[in-house]
Amino acid sequence: MAKILNLETATTNCSVSISNGTEIVAIKENNSLNYSHAEQLHVFIKEALDEASLRFSDLDAMAISKGPGSYTGLRIGVSAAKGLCFSLDLPLISVPTLQSMAYQANAGEGEIIIPVLDARRMEVYSAVFDSDYHEIRGTRAEIIDENAFSEYVAKQKVHIVGSGAAKCKEVLEHSNFHFDNSVLPSSRQMAILSHEKYQAGQFEDVAYFEPYYLKDFVVHTKKKD
Repeated sequence: MAKILNLETATTNCSVSISNGTEIVAIKENNSLNYSHAEQLHVFIKEALDEASLRFSDLDAMAISKGPGSYTGLRIGVSAAKGLCFSLDLPLISVPTLQSMAYQANAGEGEIIIPVLDARRMEVYSAVFDSDYHEIRGTRAEIIDENAFSEYVAKQKVHIVGSGAAKCKEVLEHSNFHFDNSVLPSSRQMAILSHEKYQAGQFEDVAYFEPYYLKDFVVHTKKKD
């Protein structure tokens, strides 16, 4: 079985796991109110390796949560993953952040899962998955209003999970909507997806890979008097 180091830095949750096949053999994570990835990521990598009694040379691949999410968080994670891939000659795997979130939903057969990450004001990053975690609508940034996701909710239960669920709950009133804003992207759920991609040989070009920001990074400066 392939031993894969999984890094999740798309949100405030700094999360590192080591998987052997689809089994998690070590995980270190901390969700802070402030982004602490720069301080914690490499510490967590070392601690996870120690917990699993592994060395860097035992790894078969690196996996990174590709986004969407925090610009800074994604940059830190991808930079760390690329550096390790170059130095250890490991293949790089990218895992869609929203798809790994979908695995945390407690959805029954035939139900819909919509992971949502909070963006600005009433905007979220979202994608839509069936109960087998197959994507049925791609990732987009969208403004939430009373008509959002209406095409999915008429006939089945729809699970809206993630940091954007609270703002969705404010305006989505259909009884088939179920909300869980406790779901955060975690390297724990990356294991299934990174293993599948490793088995299929779906690797990224380490030199040219970039995170999926979805929107351009904007620097806001104070106006001069």
